[in-house]
Amino acid sequence: MELRLLRYFLTVAREGSITNAANALHITQPTLSRQIRELEEELGQTLLVRGSRSVSLTGEGMLLRKRAEEILELVEKAEREVSLGDGLLTGEVSVGAGETVGVHFLTRAAQELRHRWPEVRFQIISGDGMEVCELLDKGLIDFGLVFDHVDRAKYNALPVPYRDVWGVLMRRDSPLAEKTAVRPEDLIHAPLLVSRQVLKGPLLPEWFGIGVEQLNIAGTYTLAFNGSLMVEDGMGYALCLDRIINVAGEGALCFRPLEPRREAGMHIVWKKYQVFSPAAERYLQLLREGGPVGPGPAGPRPALKNGRPIPNARGLPFCEVCGAGLAQAGRVAARRFSSLLRPPFFRIRPPAAS
Repeated sequence: MELRLLRYFLTVAREGSITNAANALHITQPTLSRQIRELEEELGQTLLVRGSRSVSLTGEGMLLRKRAEEILELVEKAEREVSLGDGLLTGEVSVGAGETVGVHFLTRAAQELRHRWPEVRFQIISGDGMEVCELLDKGLIDFGLVFDHVDRAKYNALPVPYRDVWGVLMRRDSPLAEKTAVRPEDLIHAPLLVSRQVLKGPLLPEWFGIGVEQLNIAGTYTLAFNGSLMVEDGMGYALCLDRIINVAGEGALCFRPLEPRREAGMHIVWKKYQVFSPAAERYLQLLREGGPVGPGPAGPRPALKNGRPIPNARGLPFCEVCGAGLAQAGRVAARRFSSLLRPPFFRIRPPAAS
């Protein structure tokens, strides 16, 4: 399967029409229709439900769209990492993380990295622990920031010197706001707002001492900010971590810790046997040392030549996916993701060399 066909397919899925997709791709409608039919024949599945004026995706088509987006995102990541220009340390470091002040540990290291090598880009992708681990497993991020339990069989881990405190976000006019801490009996019948991860995790049954099904779960949220809006509008009490929502001053909301106290530890994780780009290697060294990675390209601050940092040996271009050229990087990316399209009905073969 060629990457070009995946791009064609994604364009059809986005446009909802073969004709519109052909116009967007600057090819003829019959050519695009033939390419999509060949893709369906290669996979042995019908990907599109064809109507008189539009098309929609079958179940298999929706799965292929998801996997194709992941494949092309990985290929684009490889392109950025092998396109190192004149040998400068550059590229992108990507980290998945939830909402926590522990992100400061990530961003301070990122700032030090960019201070020494300004052309390195840093990306944070927000998500809960399950989403972060999924992105790690697919190779779409370099590192993840996760709470408490770490699957040591799959990931290497580095503890983060932050601990978050669990508590309850509530309206300042709530009767519980008069307390210095909240106990299980205070919330046993109260409407609760919790994140998806908390709902599926051990915190609720361990702290309350009863099953989740016995609690009054009024709603769930993914982002704490949205949860705070639900609290502000009187929907209930939100279980969340301290210092995510600013409750300083005389605003409408306040935060009270749980009693007995519950804390959440954090780890930076990455896949075992991960092959990093030079930028990601430097970033990991910063995280491990909790400070600068040692002399940069020309001492504590990068020396400049014509307004650009002087390259160092570790900044030489190479492809962390395949160690070769861009075309081969794309082929290897397709091979690495081929297992995601099996079984029972997908099989990818690397595209022919251009």
